[in-house]
Amino acid sequence: MRVLVIRMSSIGDVILTTPVIKAFKRRYPDAVVDFLVLKNFKDAITDIDYIDNIIYFDKEKNDGFANILKFADKLKENRYDYIFDLHSKFRSKLISKKLRVKTYTYKKRSWWKTILVKLRLCKYKVDDTIVKNYFGAFSDFGLEYIGEDLDFGIPENDFQVEFKNHPVIAPGASKETKKWTVENFGKVAKMIYSKSGKKVLLLGGKEDYQRCEMINEISDNSCINLAGKYNLKQSGKILSESKFLLTNDSGPFHMARGVKCKTFVIFGPTSPEMFEYDENNILLYKGVGCSPCSLHGDKVCPKKHFDCMKKLSAEEVFEIIEKKINWEV
Repeated sequence: MRVLVIRMSSIGDVILTTPVIKAFKRRYPDAVVDFLVLKNFKDAITDIDYIDNIIYFDKEKNDGFANILKFADKLKENRYDYIFDLHSKFRSKLISKKLRVKTYTYKKRSWWKTILVKLRLCKYKVDDTIVKNYFGAFSDFGLEYIGEDLDFGIPENDFQVEFKNHPVIAPGASKETKKWTVENFGKVAKMIYSKSGKKVLLLGGKEDYQRCEMINEISDNSCINLAGKYNLKQSGKILSESKFLLTNDSGPFHMARGVKCKTFVIFGPTSPEMFEYDENNILLYKGVGCSPCSLHGDKVCPKKHFDCMKKLSAEEVFEIIEKKINWEV
């Protein structure tokens, strides 16, 4: 049996497919599993031993109606038995239709619910976690639900970590309203440094560099700004050897879970019910009356007060971290 799993983007959503693919491979160890992903998100899914082949969709070469059909024609050579479309948007639907193979998709939120949330006519309420929805696409295959046991692959001997057992903060996110304030990040970083004696590593992309500089300044130089200095795999390696991660609802949250790093995740405008939590993945959420208000976050708070983030204080966050961390180990 050869199957194609499609999840084009983004970092977190791609990583979230790993539990169901792992369960599928356990149930069907002889099956060949191919994974189709956008080329610029490939590092989110490479170096996973239960995925046999990674297929890259290059938007510069393969995008556009005619090019997508040509791309799908090439995939026909693989003679797939089944397709699991865990993206379920235009590109993936067109590819699946062209391949003419039995296709299973996951349950997405109803279109009318999306419209009502975007029009601010109702709060966003998830039907189930993302991972459980992915498992739903495999319901005909007798898989055992194994929880949110995520994997983020790291190449062996590819990168030696300079900083070990340091606390880490990843303050970025895809949308502005998903970012906790720089003032609070700076305050909590100073508290963490005072308690642990180790400077806090600030991880992120080049776009997060100035934000991290501000956080370090507020923390009275309690941090080391690594934003933009390491690629995705190297950042994952750093997380794998760190004390813990404090982050927003963003890709690093799932990367950290994928390398079994203890993680504290801050939610504000988006729904924390999209994921499961345990002693290794701790939710920080104020739960104000107007939250969650958005599917993916916004540029500005629709209510203009940003209470879902501002009302979560640095002192509250540090108190939770302090209770969950053994600082002496």
